[in-house]
Amino acid sequence: MRRLILPLIFILLGTGIMAFTTNEQIFPTRLRITVLNRLGNEQDSVAVTLYANKEDYEASENSVAGPLYTDNKGRATFDDLEPKMYYVEAIKGDENNYGDAERTNELVKGKLNKVNIVIR
Repeated sequence: MRRLILPLIFILLGTGIMAFTTNEQIFPTRLRITVLNRLGNEQDSVAVTLYANKEDYEASENSVAGPLYTDNKGRATFDDLEPKMYYVEAIKGDENNYGDAERTNELVKGKLNKVNIVIR
């Protein structure tokens, strides 16, 4: 039994070290956007789309992710994103976020980043 334990320990230690030396993320970079109306109430069924730059955002083309639709708590969560800044488009009927809160800060790698967007 002892002969099996020592090699098993080395295998587990080697696997653990390799996991920390690879460039893969253990935790994905995520973005949760909560959409509110001008009174501060959460808005469901809002189409939320992410863009990599202002030109694509203004033209509403070449989206990075979405559209996702907000849930009954006004939230849309995007998974496995690059840790960078994004432009956000939120539309419901004739209400949108144009001219207000159009972009995020740079996302923190491996974290759930949170942003509130107001539509009018």
